[in-house]
Amino acid sequence: METARPEAGLDGGACPVTRLVDVIGGRWKVPILWQLSTGTHRYGALRRAIGGISERMLVQQLRALEADGLVARTQYPEVPPRVEYALTERGCSLVPLLQGLAEWSATHLTAGAER
Repeated sequence: METARPEAGLDGGACPVTRLVDVIGGRWKVPILWQLSTGTHRYGALRRAIGGISERMLVQQLRALEADGLVARTQYPEVPPRVEYALTERGCSLVPLLQGLAEWSATHLTAGAER
């Protein structure tokens, strides 16, 4: 069964989703965004919530998400230092997409689901 093909990308033919995958693709960015979709997290709490991610990788991925305008980092002038991460307005605009992907996954990728 053939489905309707989405309109061509803004550049005249490339898939319009490619840039999104460049920004949120990889093993850790979606889990980070998913955790931050529940609210502001301190670094340690975020690392524990994700599980299995190294400190170096978490820092690298947070920096990339911050550079792309999806995550905001707030450092407080305290001793010991306190750093919090939250989704920006742009990052929050991804939450419905993440929820849709979660629903699709629950429907189509569960054990015993038809292919």
